[in-house]
Amino acid sequence: MDLSYPIGHAQLPEGALSLTERTALIQQIAELPAHLTAVAKAVGGVALERPYRPGGWSGRQVIHHLADSHMNCYFRFRLALTEEHPTVRPYDEKAWAELPDVAATPITVSLTLLEALHTRWVTLLHHLSEQQWQRTFYHPGTKRDFTLDQALAQYAWHGQHHLAHLQALQA
Repeated sequence: MDLSYPIGHAQLPEGALSLTERTALIQQIAELPAHLTAVAKAVGGVALERPYRPGGWSGRQVIHHLADSHMNCYFRFRLALTEEHPTVRPYDEKAWAELPDVAATPITVSLTLLEALHTRWVTLLHHLSEQQWQRTFYHPGTKRDFTLDQALAQYAWHGQHHLAHLQALQA
């Protein structure tokens, strides 16, 4: 198994997602906080301080990263819905994972944050029209445009990707 990409790389849709595809991805976003909490409990506190692979982040860093990353994505959705093709601001996720709050904050804080954030995000996602799903933003870090359908697919994958990292700590 590739410990860097245990579920493979994200596959972004070329066109619009079907209602069935979109519903399944929204469900993954909705369920992620509960799955993360269950895996974090199963792994346990000491094991969460270990990296999931050599040179990788600790379980603690992964959980705090998910809160940081998914907050950024939620804001990107809101920007795309309220501005015409905004350029979103990238951030240095590796540097963020090294900030002192990551080591000093209990993971329960980020798990609680993810639960509230995903509740709000999923509510927004369920209320988007077909036209809104095709709204776009530009990401200068990747030098590409994303539709909200593509961002949904990317972040549903992102949650599962890091959930698999945490599950690797159970072994």
